[in-house]
Amino acid sequence: MQVNPIQLFDAESSTYTYILAAPGDPGAAIIDPVDRHWQRDLAHIERLGLRLTHVLETHAHADHVTSAGRLRALTGARACVPSGCGIPPAEVQLEDGDRIAFGAGEEIAVIHTPGHTAGSMCYLWRGNLFSGDTLLVDGCGRTDFQGGSASALYDSITRKLFTLDEATRVWPGHDYKGQSVTTIGWEKHHNARLAGRSREDFVALMGALNLPPPKLIDIAVPANRQLGLPHGM
Repeated sequence: MQVNPIQLFDAESSTYTYILAAPGDPGAAIIDPVDRHWQRDLAHIERLGLRLTHVLETHAHADHVTSAGRLRALTGARACVPSGCGIPPAEVQLEDGDRIAFGAGEEIAVIHTPGHTAGSMCYLWRGNLFSGDTLLVDGCGRTDFQGGSASALYDSITRKLFTLDEATRVWPGHDYKGQSVTTIGWEKHHNARLAGRSREDFVALMGALNLPPPKLIDIAVPANRQLGLPHGM
């Protein structure tokens, strides 16, 4: 049975946070929480009678600071991060193909999708793909910092994500146009940056974007490598 996540939004960074829980099961996981919203997120979890067991990061974010460390300290949840993104305080360093068990028999599949950053991960649960900055609604993440690679991103999306069932719902890490969810099938056939485009064309397209750096990159990346907590805590 497909179950939708709880989708929460940070307007300042256009970041989506997701709470995952199955009906009748108190175990819960959260993906990409934002520091300024830790109280909001815990209030949702408490209101629904859930118990947070895992905090997942899709990568070391450059546009906001995570609340993963704070949520772990307050709830006892385990912090789970991609092994290639340089977040040593997390006790679970994920590899491609890993499975995260939470609740009573719930399981999240881990898919390594380098390109936006070298360590980017996507998470698959009950027909829902949490794509971070790898695949967005009608777009994709940038590839010009933190070990990014347009060629690697093209392969991650076309060879891994686009091989999933076309009915798989895609829940992006960001959206800037009011879009909240899409599907693998729609993106495979209509995504403006990827549909019908060769790797060479995609690499050329991404190389010509010339985007300004994220405003918080010098603050967010170091903080997120410590799970959003001051160094040493």
